[in-house]
Amino acid sequence: MSDILAVAEHRRGDLRDVSFELITAGRELADAAGGDLHVAVIGGDVDGFADELNREGVDMVHTVSEGEEFNHDIYTQSVEALYDELAPEVLLLPNTVNGLDYAPAVSNGLSLPLVTDAIDVEYGDTLSVTREMYGSKVETVVEVDADRVALTIRPGEWPPAEGTGDAEISQFDVDIDESAVRSTVTGFQEVGGGDVDITDADVLVSVGRGIEEEENIALVEALADTLGATLSSSRPIVDNGWLPKNRQVGQSGKVVTPDVYIAIGISGAVQHVAGMKGADTIVAINTDASAPIYDLADYGVVDDLFDVIPALIEEFGGEPPAL
Repeated sequence: MSDILAVAEHRRGDLRDVSFELITAGRELADAAGGDLHVAVIGGDVDGFADELNREGVDMVHTVSEGEEFNHDIYTQSVEALYDELAPEVLLLPNTVNGLDYAPAVSNGLSLPLVTDAIDVEYGDTLSVTREMYGSKVETVVEVDADRVALTIRPGEWPPAEGTGDAEISQFDVDIDESAVRSTVTGFQEVGGGDVDITDADVLVSVGRGIEEEENIALVEALADTLGATLSSSRPIVDNGWLPKNRQVGQSGKVVTPDVYIAIGISGAVQHVAGMKGADTIVAINTDASAPIYDLADYGVVDDLFDVIPALIEEFGGEPPAL
């Protein structure tokens, strides 16, 4: 049998959505390979995390009680020990800041080929991994010519696993070499924009270059406040310094999967679409009926945003700001 090992990710006491997306991708691979899906969680409230990770499709959850928050050296040693014990055919990791921190070290230490940022995988005679290149303008398929591989998956590309499973939960003890742990987490400091995390938002109101001037962003902020939504943006808004980096959606920003994504004055460049195409419902407001965003949108309003947004604010009981 060819087993799959997926490593979950958590931050500040919560499992990240990508952990459950890893389960979906891992189960697909395990079914194709005829093996079991093992999921590991390292550090923090491992018992609570294990209960959450016990979803349909998971055969075994391994808990490693080392540390509280992510630590490169602890994760590297723990994942290598798990791999040596379980000998999976595919080591499945998140393509996140944390995942990309330790994935190269693990693959190097285990002499595994590493394929990053997968948006699709197929298992046949070989493992075929679909990736995007040239700013997401081209998709390419990588055929992995190896018996075993480390693979990172892009968040938002697989639906999160649901349901309650009947996985076996097992504590995995790792003999951590403390002399090799060269860093420690002493706290967190948000960068450029306070404690807003757009990846956690259920509704995002996102603004693009169609807003024209910085002072006009107040109009979009008013809509977000009226809807109880979170404000986000495309890259040009951040590049202009009108909103902080932590509000940016896209390939060079954050990948988001809200229930509703309202794109205002956003054309729909591939770099932006890569960060929000996983939204359940997409609403576009743009004067250009041929804008690429409409190829993705569930609902579209082809009209001037300076007419549409005030009307929406009033419709939902708010008062448009004077510009």
